Amino acid sequence: MKPINFVLNVIWLLFCGIWMAIGYAIAGIICCILIVTIPFGIASFRIAGFILWPFGRTTVERADAGPASCIGNVIWFVFAGWWLAIAHLVTSIPLFLSIIGIPFGWANLKMIPISLMPLGREVVPSDQAFGAARY
Repeated sequence: MKPINFVLNVIWLLFCGIWMAIGYAIAGIICCILIVTIPFGIASFRIAGFILWPFGRTTVERADAGPASCIGNVIWFVFAGWWLAIAHLVTSIPLFLSIIGIPFGWANLKMIPISLMPLGREVVPSDQAFGAARY
């Protein structure tokens, strides 16, 4: 890991990453209470892990994601995805207003695709993103 990514991740974790990850983890626990919503709970836990340490990592689509992921993403989008994406967008705006917060604003924007459609995606190191379609 590059030293700058480590420093950015620590600052992110202390100021906003821990709170956002706790929110996603609580949502994951609630989703895991019902058997039908366990895939959404697992997706929430995956997002929480990504939010804890976002710099130097990205998300890619899984090559083996099938129609179930697509249907699940539609359900996720209707019930949770759109408001999560709006929340990431709204929280990125004040971060962009300060020079120090610009990287953190970009990190928030980077989380919008996975917050909209998390099923059929995985988190990988940024340097492996272009060849990371998993089979």
